[in-house]
Amino acid sequence: MRLSSLLFFSLGSVSLYSSLAQAESATISPQSDQTSVAVTIYNEDLALVKDSRKLTLGNGLSALSFRDVSAQIKSETALLRSLLPNTSLQVLEQNFDFDLLTPQKLLEKNVGQQVTIIRTNPSTGAETQESATILSAQDGVVLKVGNRIETGIPGRLVYPNVPGQLKDRPTLTTQVQYKGAEQSSVELSYLTGGLQWKADYVAELSSKEDAIDLSGWVTLTNTSGTAYPNAKVQLVAGDVNRVREAIRPKTMIMRSEAMAADAPMPTEQGLLEYHLYTLPRATTIAENQTKQVALLSAQHIPARKELVLSGADYYYQGQYRDIEKKQKVQVYVEFENKESSKLGLPLPKGTMRVYKKDNDGTAQFVGEDQIDHTPKNDTIRLKLGNAFDVTAERVQTDFKNLSKPNQAQVYESAYAITLHNAKKEVVTVIVQEPINGDWKILNESQPHKKTSAHQATWKVTVPAEGEATLKYRVQVKY
Repeated sequence: MRLSSLLFFSLGSVSLYSSLAQAESATISPQSDQTSVAVTIYNEDLALVKDSRKLTLGNGLSALSFRDVSAQIKSETALLRSLLPNTSLQVLEQNFDFDLLTPQKLLEKNVGQQVTIIRTNPSTGAETQESATILSAQDGVVLKVGNRIETGIPGRLVYPNVPGQLKDRPTLTTQVQYKGAEQSSVELSYLTGGLQWKADYVAELSSKEDAIDLSGWVTLTNTSGTAYPNAKVQLVAGDVNRVREAIRPKTMIMRSEAMAADAPMPTEQGLLEYHLYTLPRATTIAENQTKQVALLSAQHIPARKELVLSGADYYYQGQYRDIEKKQKVQVYVEFENKESSKLGLPLPKGTMRVYKKDNDGTAQFVGEDQIDHTPKNDTIRLKLGNAFDVTAERVQTDFKNLSKPNQAQVYESAYAITLHNAKKEVVTVIVQEPINGDWKILNESQPHKKTSAHQATWKVTVPAEGEATLKYRVQVKY
């Protein structure tokens, strides 16, 4: 079907006709033909879409156009199949039309073509018409009007038609050989970009800092160029290997739509070496939308807070004056992902934000950290920040180079670490010293524990509003 009317557009507007998509002689399948849609979303801008539609197909060779597919479809992955028994459907050719109709595209496709300029007299409102040829549409527009060249759009441009290759919606057109009933049911599946998900967690630390309440949310983001109404949504957690392609630029427009905290939680199952989460009910993922869905909820998970002072392995190879004298003591929260700890679920990677109520009962943000994919029975350790009231001073009190010519390098170092506690309660600071090479502690003010081949660890108790000093001497052979 051809457009019999002229298409007008002024500087910011385009007038479209509903028959635009019918410009080709293909059977047009709009999104209203959908009977169901399922979307499986992976971690890194990848999704599998299964789009089922009911439509009318004639026997023999015909063209079939699917409108409202993803604008970021990987067309080489598209698979079309018939869902009805006693039918055959063979795809001979397919074309993905992603050149969408915009004022700029309309200009570009009409370079070298004649258009009509309509000018309006601002005083009288009278309109005049003049023919022009579009010479260029790069960085503006260049027109040949009679014997003169003009830049910019001096009025409204009138186009005789819409080029057939321009579509108002992303469209996949296939040439198919079909045999079967006239009313058919088909499924189009394909991989696409523009659909992403991530996990976000909110943890509230108890007043005694020995337990947390944890809730998890799935955040879905759709910038694929189409909507997925009433979709069955599944999420794959894991690092799926992919052949890397050039990254396409995309624009994200976001709005939130949160589910109730007491909504049914997604179910989880193993999938190869990954985990598959299925949302408990169908949901609509609108175009250019961010949506949140509850993932998990668990209360009173046993947790522990740790204050940690970490050193550096280069401390033991030379003599340093006032080496990092003032040092920060880091704050960690750790808990077990076990059923016995009232959790025990495979947790997708994401950001975990921690809150604690103040004296007025208001939850205050106290830090956040990223967690990786965490299997059941593993430990989650969050770095929340640096302590304010607990500080450290480190001083190198001695250094000796015991190396001999043509032999291994041997050094002896001594350190004093003073921990200050401004709190009104006793604290314990874990001092972790990474030491490379073949090392041994010669003497120390309190016993250490060899927590790995290259780390010595001390637990130092610091009195309320007081201080404690750890002293040690170590010999290292490289």
